[in-house]
Amino acid sequence: MVSIERVMRLRSGLEARLLRTSVLATLLIAALGVGLGLLANSTAIVFDGFFSGIDAVITWLSLVVARLIPREGNRRFQFGFWHLEPLVIGLKASVLVALVGYAFVTSVTAILQGGYMPDFGLALVYAAVVAAICLAMWAWMLNAGERIDSGLVRLDVKAWLMSGIITSVLLVAFAAASFMRGTPLEPWLPYVDPAVLAFISLLLLPLPLQEARSAFLEIFEVVPRALDEAVRQAVAATLAPQGFTAFETYVQKSGRALFVEVAVLTPPDFARPMGEVDALRRHMADAIAEGTGTELPDLWLTAIFTADPAQM
Repeated sequence: MVSIERVMRLRSGLEARLLRTSVLATLLIAALGVGLGLLANSTAIVFDGFFSGIDAVITWLSLVVARLIPREGNRRFQFGFWHLEPLVIGLKASVLVALVGYAFVTSVTAILQGGYMPDFGLALVYAAVVAAICLAMWAWMLNAGERIDSGLVRLDVKAWLMSGIITSVLLVAFAAASFMRGTPLEPWLPYVDPAVLAFISLLLLPLPLQEARSAFLEIFEVVPRALDEAVRQAVAATLAPQGFTAFETYVQKSGRALFVEVAVLTPPDFARPMGEVDALRRHMADAIAEGTGTELPDLWLTAIFTADPAQM
């Protein structure tokens, strides 16, 4: 049987490899975006480069956290490092929200000032190359990430999809702009780049907002009703056949970790062999893990058996 520690190490190793590759690919795209964006005089491409650069920095931070999570806690972090995962996700999502909002304001300002003329040929080459890289990375990480339950990898997969959407829209817009030359639509060419940036900003904004909301709900320890109900049903299904009908559950979700405390009310003369109690606790853990879709290595279960209702 593979130990829980080995399972966590294997998952952490795959997670680290995915994030490390993502950082390197993102840095490449960031350099291309900022460099070629300045050469092509395209604010949309420069934004894409900065978007990738910030994403690379925070993905590197995610890699550091991914290496910490499987480690055992110490006297300073006695419950381990699970809580760092929603903090990093919340930071990354918040930064992306701020960047997308700034890009929208910048694009609208440029439109009101009459727009500008980028080098659409150079911009078209950039958009084609980067769109292919982004979509390939998204597909690869999506497929590889299905083997592990990692909020960090899931967020990075969404970031690659967002980048792929950005550059795909840029590709279509720049191709269309190239065909506008020499036509009655040519006077509108200066508005293409900022208009595309404004459209992309509005298109992308809901994705990081959703991630930020989920992360901050975990940071503030707000338990979803569905999760709380799933835990209660699993505990009730475990305890009812044993004759226990009164219990209380306390749930906290932190990243991939699920902390559950169960207080079971027993008769005053309750007396069972410790082996039976341990077996009941293991059965309870299995039921909670199955009912909530949580991996056993990520479940922290505390079960208390007491005859005093005040202790519940």
